[in-house]
Amino acid sequence: MRSESGILHGNSYFCSMNGIKSHKETINGGQGFRRFLILSWLMMLMMAVMAVTPQQAVDNFVNTPNLPKGSMAVLVTKLPTGKVIASYNTDRPLTPASIMKSVTLASASEVMDVDKPFVTPVIIDGRVEGGVLKGNLIIQGSGDPSINSTHWPKSENFVTEIVNALKREKISRIDGNIIIDESSLAGASIPPNWAQGDLGSYYGTGNHAFNYADNAKGKQSVQNPDAVFMKDLRDAMAKAGMTIGGNTLEGGRRKVILRHQSAPVKEIMRSCMMRSDNMFAESMLRQFGKHSGLDGSTPKAAEKEMQFWKERRAPMEGVKIEDGSGLSRSNKVTADFMESMLRFKRNDVEYVSFFPLAGQEGTVKSFLKDTPLDAYIAMKTGSMRGIQCYAGYKLDDDFAPTHAVVVIVNDFTCDRAYLRKAIARMLLDIFGD
Repeated sequence: MRSESGILHGNSYFCSMNGIKSHKETINGGQGFRRFLILSWLMMLMMAVMAVTPQQAVDNFVNTPNLPKGSMAVLVTKLPTGKVIASYNTDRPLTPASIMKSVTLASASEVMDVDKPFVTPVIIDGRVEGGVLKGNLIIQGSGDPSINSTHWPKSENFVTEIVNALKREKISRIDGNIIIDESSLAGASIPPNWAQGDLGSYYGTGNHAFNYADNAKGKQSVQNPDAVFMKDLRDAMAKAGMTIGGNTLEGGRRKVILRHQSAPVKEIMRSCMMRSDNMFAESMLRQFGKHSGLDGSTPKAAEKEMQFWKERRAPMEGVKIEDGSGLSRSNKVTADFMESMLRFKRNDVEYVSFFPLAGQEGTVKSFLKDTPLDAYIAMKTGSMRGIQCYAGYKLDDDFAPTHAVVVIVNDFTCDRAYLRKAIARMLLDIFGD
């Protein structure tokens, strides 16, 4: 039981009967108790009549005034069987927005060891004589999106680590240059069909083989995180009394002087889902491609992801994957596809834990708060102009998934709060008390 959430569970019939028995002593005479009993049963009967079936709840939602009937989809199934509890328009391809992140992380967590960290090596490629490195300092990009991130999970300050590593090697001058090797991932840092208007914002920043400080500055994206890192590192080295020649020298014998480690990948994934971080999600798609034997480019990773779910017999008709975050409006999913993916991952406890708890965490902290579903729905949200989506699980008292839940709405013109309230009402009606 989750007593801390203030949610009481149990059979309402027995609870009502217990209330009747305890109240009986306060009523004078059998006639009074009989009258109270009849009224109680009438109230229970009225509540039963007012209750709706799950499918009626969905039908009521679909018929809510000012909602776009043709651009909505709903699917709720019982796990593990996939038995449909309620549905609408489940094979209609629609734009998913950020619920695409739940697909990306489901795919990546199947091919990556999520308990391991990203490792970014720092290398010297020449001999050290009298405190002088006769060569270059090389940072080998690993695709880690969390280096010096302002968000959790935190890792050691990369710049400080490098300066300390140089001190350990007794290096006070680098005759060569600082080189950032980004060869581990091929292709552009930004998916090809992102809207131009998004690229200048922090949420539209690119993902590189070497990422630094969220590839953003305030609310603005940083197109060249290498330059920001270089400045920070040069400033820190100068403060430590170290100098740099600045001319790239021919490499010699290599030595790894530092292996920067991120938090475990699963913590980066959790942060991505809780905060809906686009750059983190794009990193995971590219890593999915890399760990699947490809070059780590976004288009090839997306194509491989389509094949991955087809091989697992997910319904792919109308599905189109263009990126990892859902920022592209060219992405298309169906409720059938999303439910199949969620059902496939239902036994992955780590994956299920990535979804924020409604009323408690992340982007659904206020959704369904102080209702019977508070902390009993774990969902990823997706929102863009004219789009509101939810995908995730209904949970039991032990946080185990009992149902897969998908709600996708495109092309709405009503107030977003009005739509969210209608979705919340539908879920409360579907699952009752």
